[in-house]
Amino acid sequence: MTGYSADEKLRFEQLTKLRRQWLKDQELSPREPTVAPKTPGPYNASVFAVTRILIPAWIVHYYVKYHVSKMPYGIVALKPRLFPGDTILETGEVVPDLPEADSHGHH
Repeated sequence: MTGYSADEKLRFEQLTKLRRQWLKDQELSPREPTVAPKTPGPYNASVFAVTRILIPAWIVHYYVKYHVSKMPYGIVALKPRLFPGDTILETGEVVPDLPEADSHGHH
């Protein structure tokens, strides 16, 4: 008796089928290879946050604050000057005179 027995032939066919399936599985699909997104390190994350989030937000804030908003509800450009003897409008207080330094003056 030469040749393989029925069990050996079946086993050989099964191994051949498995090898062919393995080779077929090794072929790449059009979506492969997929590269997992790399998480940025602390330096790269902070550079991204500053350049892509903070600076543009600051530019928008600056533009809105100084160029778009209406003045009465936006920024007070200059407070009125108060001199000794003037009355403060909100409280009604009188600004006291400056103290006189008789003997300890520089000039």
